[in-house]
Amino acid sequence: MSAMPADTAVRHAAPDPVRLDFAVQGMTCASCAGRVEKALRKVPGVTEAAVNIATEHASVAVERSQADPAGLAAAVTKAGYTPVNSMVELKVRGMTCTSCVGRVEKALKRVPGVLDAQVNLATETATVTMLGTDPDALIRAVEKAGYEAAPVAPDADASEDAEDRRRVTAERNHVILAALLTAPLALPMLLQAVGIHVMPPGWLQFLLATPVQFWLGWRFYVAGWKAVRAGAGNMDLLVAIGTSAAWGLSTWELAATLPSPGAMLPHLYYEASAVVITLVLLGKYLEGRAKRQTTAAIRALAALRPDRARILRGGAEVEVPVGEVRIGDRVLIRPGERIPVDGAVVEGASHVDESMLTGESLPVAKEAGSKVAGGAVNGEGRLVVETTAIGAETMLSRIIRLVESAQAAKAPLQRLVDRVSAVFVPVVLGIAALTLLGWLMAGATAEFAIVAAVSVLVIACPCALGLATPTAIMAGTGVAARAGVLIKDAEALERAQAVDTIVFDKTGTLTEGKPSLVALLPAPGLERAELLRLAGAVQSGSEHPLADAVRRTASAEGVALPSATDLKALPGRGVSALVDGRELRLGSTRLMEEMGVELSPLRAEADRLAADGRTVSWLAEAGSNRLLGLMGFGDAVKAGAAEAVARLNADGIRTVLLTGDNKGSAAAAARTLGIAEVIAEVLPEDKAATVERLKAEGRTVGMVGDGVNDAPALAAAHVGLAMGSGTDVAMHAAGITLMRGDPALVPDALAISRRTYAKIRQNLFWAFVYNALGIPLAALGLLSPVLAGAAMAFSSVSVVTNALLLRRWKPGRR
Repeated sequence: MSAMPADTAVRHAAPDPVRLDFAVQGMTCASCAGRVEKALRKVPGVTEAAVNIATEHASVAVERSQADPAGLAAAVTKAGYTPVNSMVELKVRGMTCTSCVGRVEKALKRVPGVLDAQVNLATETATVTMLGTDPDALIRAVEKAGYEAAPVAPDADASEDAEDRRRVTAERNHVILAALLTAPLALPMLLQAVGIHVMPPGWLQFLLATPVQFWLGWRFYVAGWKAVRAGAGNMDLLVAIGTSAAWGLSTWELAATLPSPGAMLPHLYYEASAVVITLVLLGKYLEGRAKRQTTAAIRALAALRPDRARILRGGAEVEVPVGEVRIGDRVLIRPGERIPVDGAVVEGASHVDESMLTGESLPVAKEAGSKVAGGAVNGEGRLVVETTAIGAETMLSRIIRLVESAQAAKAPLQRLVDRVSAVFVPVVLGIAALTLLGWLMAGATAEFAIVAAVSVLVIACPCALGLATPTAIMAGTGVAARAGVLIKDAEALERAQAVDTIVFDKTGTLTEGKPSLVALLPAPGLERAELLRLAGAVQSGSEHPLADAVRRTASAEGVALPSATDLKALPGRGVSALVDGRELRLGSTRLMEEMGVELSPLRAEADRLAADGRTVSWLAEAGSNRLLGLMGFGDAVKAGAAEAVARLNADGIRTVLLTGDNKGSAAAAARTLGIAEVIAEVLPEDKAATVERLKAEGRTVGMVGDGVNDAPALAAAHVGLAMGSGTDVAMHAAGITLMRGDPALVPDALAISRRTYAKIRQNLFWAFVYNALGIPLAALGLLSPVLAGAAMAFSSVSVVTNALLLRRWKPGRR
């Protein structure tokens, strides 16, 4: 008999393998594929590995019991290549409390290939990171856990919004119907408080309470049964058991009186079961309405997307769906229209309202060469824009993705809640059972013991715990986005609220990032405007940044520049030109000394400017060697920067200026801004080391920057804050993006983070206190099921309402 091939033997040893297919980037030849295969086969449990260099995909068979996607990814990475993870988003229906969230997450993480899964109760979404893409397996896992799931389509915003509205309307109708049926049962209970004792006949109570219990309350039985079948518990199970006990006890008592029509009717608890279900339905309805408000920021951003665009083809205007616009197309935007794509203005001038994108309250002037973003509103002028980004790559789409990912993520504090919630329902069921047995052993009637146990079950709903964190994060990140602050994830938000040290880059962050004319001092006998006129003329043909600064100042002050001839560059020293028949030279102190120009009238001012790190230039007339004036150039401080630093200082936050500029320039900027600590002449590669040193001192550090050279420091800080006017590299490294190059957004970002985190703590405190106080009171028989149901509904609604108070926050507030 021939020997069995080795690979066949291995396959027989693993009768139930799992196959994972995922992309691998970085392979260039067959040897690369062989190296990846070899690395994958070394992972424990792998029975087969094949890599296709043409499709850049790896197919791996692994024993189900040893399926470790993280190990496979690590093996590919160690081999020098990049495994491509997929991000799958699912809409999950049927979750009612935080224990549901835990069960769905647990089910998703069991699916082979899943690296991580996060479920958000407030948005009813699951975000799954996995090797490969198999949404069907994820959906099956969710359904097996007792819930409904479907992939989130890229264009599902409108349909989902309509579905949410229909669901809220249906819940409202159920609440109204339940209230109508329950009112005749609840009204006599209220009248007893004023001494009026009247109660409908037992058969009428039964007829009113039964449809509430088994028709309108059927959702609790369905969801509770799914939880039991999955080996867990949830809020629906507690409500179903509690109200069924009350209804069942009442029906038993009522049935016992049927053989004796004249017998006195015992106390029935139909009103308790009906009122509890009505209150829970009311709570879920109000909770649903409130949760829709927490997603208002996403819906408002999504609504900015225009459906159609007007493009220029062959000299004619053609209106097409936005999805058909391609990069390079020229799009016509009329006054008052919303801009459909990202691009650059090639024709026309106007003002554009970008407030919904950047938080900038005033319209921004746009002309040829200016960049515009899709979703902004054109003002008074006609614009022609050349498309540079479409679809998912537009600024609006990136903003929406960033806000969505922040709202879907969990704050580290949520981990504590998850651990508590995992055991919450079983513990409550145990407490209810002990309550029932305890009262019976103490000699209480079965009726009293059952009512006390029912109260425990009803009041112990963990909804408030599940909603405490995500609703606050959604409201906080939403209002922050409207103000121009994009928070990447919940971890960045939690870290930002604890920041006690802010490190600022200087150039482009606190300053404009380009030279400007900060001092213009004419020599005795010459007017300032004349000095500016002559200096601008001498530099009219130069492309030097300092020459541009002079021309910008002349234009801003309405100074007309005369023509200049015979322009010459004086390498390393300056420039010369003929202006109005006079030979003028503009340049360094060295040039002036070579000419023999007497500089003493302005020497003290020049020394002061140099000490402040300014670049000094002189203007003199050749021949007579007459000094005409002095100019100082520097990087102007941004408007509002000093106020932003003052707000941080007032909040007790230490401010540090970290820059590669010379000490004089850095010290001058720090004095102007009110920053006490300056670290200057730092090489780009040393900025991250400086941040690490501050962290080692026990400080919680936030780094603010805008350039490529700031990216390592942004990543090294506890939280990086990138100016949206800067580079994509800086924004990728940061946890928070400031959509405008306005330093005032730095204290705003910290303020909304502190307010949001405070709301999370408040919500969790009250959710825990509510259960810590309510369960013992119910177990002691001091709370009726009706009061317990009202308290339970109130707790969930109050948590969401408290989170929604964040929407009142405005920029500039603490």
